[in-house]
Amino acid sequence: MKYKLKDIAIFVEGDISGNPNLEITGVSEIQNGESGTITFLGNQAYKKYMDNTKASAVIVSNENHLSGKDGVVVKNPQFAMAKVLSKFFPNEYKPKGIHPKAIVDSSSNIGNNVTIEAGAVIEAGVTIDDSTFIGANVFIGKNTKIGSDCNIYQNVVIYQDIFIGNKVIIHGSAVIGCDGYGFVKNEDKHLKIPQTGTVLIGDNVEIGANSVIDRATIGETIISNMTKIDNLVHIGHNVQIGSGCLITAQVGIAGSAIIGDYCSIGGQAGVVPHVEIGPGSIIAAKSGVTKSLIGGEMYGGYPARPIKEQHKRDAIYSEISIMRKKLDQLIQNSSKN
Repeated sequence: MKYKLKDIAIFVEGDISGNPNLEITGVSEIQNGESGTITFLGNQAYKKYMDNTKASAVIVSNENHLSGKDGVVVKNPQFAMAKVLSKFFPNEYKPKGIHPKAIVDSSSNIGNNVTIEAGAVIEAGVTIDDSTFIGANVFIGKNTKIGSDCNIYQNVVIYQDIFIGNKVIIHGSAVIGCDGYGFVKNEDKHLKIPQTGTVLIGDNVEIGANSVIDRATIGETIISNMTKIDNLVHIGHNVQIGSGCLITAQVGIAGSAIIGDYCSIGGQAGVVPHVEIGPGSIIAAKSGVTKSLIGGEMYGGYPARPIKEQHKRDAIYSEISIMRKKLDQLIQNSSKN
């Protein structure tokens, strides 16, 4: 597969710098660049590799970074590179039909061009729309509905009565629709609260490997359109997550929390039950959200507060620690005298 540099520039809506007829045969990392390939400079920390990279062309945001090399200038090099990768490595779905070792209930409704691999179990009343891939050993519970062009990878478990939209990706061993953690204490007993609700997953959602999304106690747990969830994330019952959110690894969101549109939550952050995080919030890694946040800014620390305030507190703590050490030294010296 070969493309001229001018064709790539048109595809990513960028401007050519250098030879427009340069042939590009692949993609490589800037630090491990290979002749004939194109790479990108998205993070300025990698600018040190520009002089020695063997890549034939570089996608950059500033023509001056090329230093005479061939390349393409765009506003967002990382976004452009994602498009280039999709061009060189297209997702060419080839339906394989239903494997003879899959168990598919006769009352299910399977669309056109669907793949169901060996060991998958599709229960009664399930609907799977056109061009969806169901990997080996996937379990889909009764009356669940899955949209078109989805990829449900190996060993995923989807419980009964779940709704999944179109173009959803669910990676291996994720669990959708298991019981939320609901118990009520009565004297010395813990009575389990029946979890009778469902999970609604919108279009273009991605859910990482080994992540878990609990079904609602009553009503719905909601993951809205375009939200991307990393590996090892737990989302509790009745949580509502808005559109376009980014949630990274090992985040835990407790029951009935509401996350606004286009929020980003860093790794290992936690959110307590029944709070609301306003749209456009950025929650720094390892932060703890213990109360509702207005949104539109970055928060950090435990409890999470506006990041500037958190930095001031960290600086004060550091200064106090230094003062304490100096004071201890003075006390030691005075005792010796």
